Amino acid sequence: MKKLFYFSVLTLIVFEILNVYFIMPLPGSQRIDSIGTAYFLYSWRWVFRVIIGLLILYSGLSAFQSSKWHLLTLIPLAVVTYFFNFQMSADKMFLEPTRVTLKNAAESNVDRNKQIIGIIENGEAKAYPIQFIAYHHKLQDTIAGKPILVTYCTVCRTGRVFEPIVDGNAVKFRLVGMDRFNAMIEDAATGSWWRQANGEAIQGGLKGQMLPEVESTQTALAQWLELYPDSLIMQPDAEFTSKYESYTEYENGQGGELTGRNNASWEDKSWVVGVVAGESAKAYDWNKLVSERIINDEVAGVPIVLLLAEDGKSFFAFERPSKDVIFTLNNNQIISGYDAYNFTGKPLNETGNVLKRLKAYQEFWHSWWTFHPNTEK
Repeated sequence: MKKLFYFSVLTLIVFEILNVYFIMPLPGSQRIDSIGTAYFLYSWRWVFRVIIGLLILYSGLSAFQSSKWHLLTLIPLAVVTYFFNFQMSADKMFLEPTRVTLKNAAESNVDRNKQIIGIIENGEAKAYPIQFIAYHHKLQDTIAGKPILVTYCTVCRTGRVFEPIVDGNAVKFRLVGMDRFNAMIEDAATGSWWRQANGEAIQGGLKGQMLPEVESTQTALAQWLELYPDSLIMQPDAEFTSKYESYTEYENGQGGELTGRNNASWEDKSWVVGVVAGESAKAYDWNKLVSERIINDEVAGVPIVLLLAEDGKSFFAFERPSKDVIFTLNNNQIISGYDAYNFTGKPLNETGNVLKRLKAYQEFWHSWWTFHPNTEK
C-alpha cells in the first residue's frame, strides 16, 4: 500500500506538470507536436484527478496507519498543484480587463507615438495600443454593434482581430496557453482550442473551422488619428498599471529571449512584414522596408506595393492596379504619375479609384513561416 500511495502521489504530480507543460513556453515544450496530447490531458483532467485521488485516499489510509510521516508526501503535491494551476495557468497570468474604456483623441492620455492595432467598421474607428493588449493577449469589445475579439501574441508578435462567432453565436473566449510559440484561446461554447495567428480551431469539436477575421492595421497612434481623427482609443486600466509598465519598450523590440527582437535579417526573431494576396503569402524584411520605405513587387503574380510611413512604424500594403503602375512616396503620399493617394488607399483627387488594401502583418520571422509554410521570402 505504501508503494501504491507514493506511486499515486508521484503520478498526480507528473500529471499536473504535464497538463501545463505542453501548453506553456517551457523548455522544449513548443518544439514538439504535442497539441493533441495536451488537449486530451486537459479535456480529461478531472477524470484523471478523481481516479488518482481515490487511489491516494485508498492507499493513504493504510500508509498513515504505519506512520504519519507519509502525510508529508502530500506537501509537494499541494505545492505543485497550486503552482501549475494558479501561477502557471495562462488565464491567471494574463488577465482580461473587465471593462474596456475608450476615449476620443481630445480626452485620451495615450502617447501618440505608441503603436496600435486599428480597426474601422461602418465609419466607426477604434485603436488598441499594443502596450496594453500585449499584456492582456486578448480582449472582447464591439465596433459598430459587432462583437470583436482583439488578440495579440507577444512571442509571435502577431496582432489579429476576429469575430468571436461560434456556430452563429457570439461567445466568450479565454486564454488557454500556447502551441508552436503562438497563443491559443478556447471558446466557452464547445471548448475548442483556436490558434491566435490565423483563427483556426486546432483541437476540439470545431477543429478545422476558422474564426472570421476583422481587417486591422498596425500603425503609430498619431498616424492612425491623421487618417481617422474621430477614432476612439483604448485607455489603460488602472488595475494593470504595473503590468503595462513591463511592456513599455516591447513594441520597440526590447524583451527577453521569447519576446525580444533580433536586429539582423531573416533570423527567428527578426521582424518581417507578411503580406497576403488571395491564398498566397510573402514575407518582407523589416530592415529592407525601413531602408527603402516602398517596395513594388508581386505576390503570386498579384502586383502589390508595401509602404512605410515617415514615422518608421506605420506600414500599409495595397494591390497595384497593374504591373505597369509603379508607385513612389512623397512624404506620406502615394504617388503614381498624376495620381496621389493617402494611406487609406483613397485618391486625393476626385476621379481616381480606391486602392485595394491587402492584409499585412508585422511579426517575427519564425512565426510567419510556421503558419505560412509556403510563404515566399
